[in-house]
Amino acid sequence: MRLISRYVFRQTASALTLILGSLGGIVWIALALKQLDVVTSKGQDALMLIKITSLALPNLLAVVAPFALLIATMQVLNRLGSDSELIVLTASGSPSWSLARPLLALAAIVTLAVGLVNNFVQPWSLQKLKAYVVEMRADLLTKVIQPGRFSSPEQGLTFHIRARDNNGDLRGLIVADRRKEGEDRIYLSEKAEIAKQDSSAYLVLSDGHILRARSGEPSQVIKFDSYVVDLDEFDKQSGVGPVDQKPRARYFSELVNPEPGSNNYRRYSGQFRAELHERLANPLYPLAFVLIALAAIGQAQSTRENRTERLAIGFIVAVGVRIAGFAVNTLVVQSAMFVPLLYALPLGAIAGALLSLKRGARPQSRTSLFDMVSSRTATLRKWLPVRRRALLADGAE
Repeated sequence: MRLISRYVFRQTASALTLILGSLGGIVWIALALKQLDVVTSKGQDALMLIKITSLALPNLLAVVAPFALLIATMQVLNRLGSDSELIVLTASGSPSWSLARPLLALAAIVTLAVGLVNNFVQPWSLQKLKAYVVEMRADLLTKVIQPGRFSSPEQGLTFHIRARDNNGDLRGLIVADRRKEGEDRIYLSEKAEIAKQDSSAYLVLSDGHILRARSGEPSQVIKFDSYVVDLDEFDKQSGVGPVDQKPRARYFSELVNPEPGSNNYRRYSGQFRAELHERLANPLYPLAFVLIALAAIGQAQSTRENRTERLAIGFIVAVGVRIAGFAVNTLVVQSAMFVPLLYALPLGAIAGALLSLKRGARPQSRTSLFDMVSSRTATLRKWLPVRRRALLADGAE
């Protein structure tokens, strides 16, 4: 790698690390504040808060990393242009791809990292997170809730116990679930205990009743000798189901070949399809963002105003492509016909950026697609004040 290539790679990698670390810190703090009730109302310590917020971080960093690379690339290229280093490189006869090599190498590293996080780190962290959630739910009933007091871990859900035995069994349990609009469900049990199996926890009720009331229907009372309730039912964010793992918490092989008996796959196959193709398409965005940045401000510019316009246009295009990708992902959940569009967006951005770079590199024509857009924007900006003054003059007459 040439000296200039090493310099650009080092500068961009440093900026990427700083930006990604800053964004990661902000996201971590936001998650910690959101989960603060883990300490305040669910009886857990600060260590558990750190664990669950840290385990949720990889899922978000995989989305943030391409944007961090885009910002870092544009920051370095803009500084090179502001310091006239791009003009010096062009005048010295440096190859047009001398800047692209280190940036594309860094994009390849980010692409690999995003792929590893999506397919290995993220499923592991989310499965581990679910195990901690199960542990917290069990602790909430066996350790935190005080006998004789009504406790509401979340709005619409209330627990009450008469007493707690030394072994953790609950006596005189009342659970009132009013979270679903138009339906109330109340569990009454003389005795209850917590049973854990794999990554799930169950509330085993003995000698009790279930009261169900729906708007417009007569109330129902069901008597039971023994009844098992999956504690995932008391989680409003449990996702696609209480037994199977959510699509995002599955490894790639589990998305390609889900279990034959998976109820969640039969009921929510669209979410499995969307998650599978999103993991394959997401690593394409770092490459697309780098090429868009190169096409926008990777060439020498004679005026600062033109460079600023191109930087803004490039950033808007990149962010717009990614937002469109998120929107298409929701459509893929509904229908498989949108799957090709999920790949067409980043691949189209890559092709468009390469076309712009090729057009701008021609000796006979240094005008790229971003130059044309910037020129039209400048013309429109100059035309609008003139048109406004003309309209005001006509109104005055």
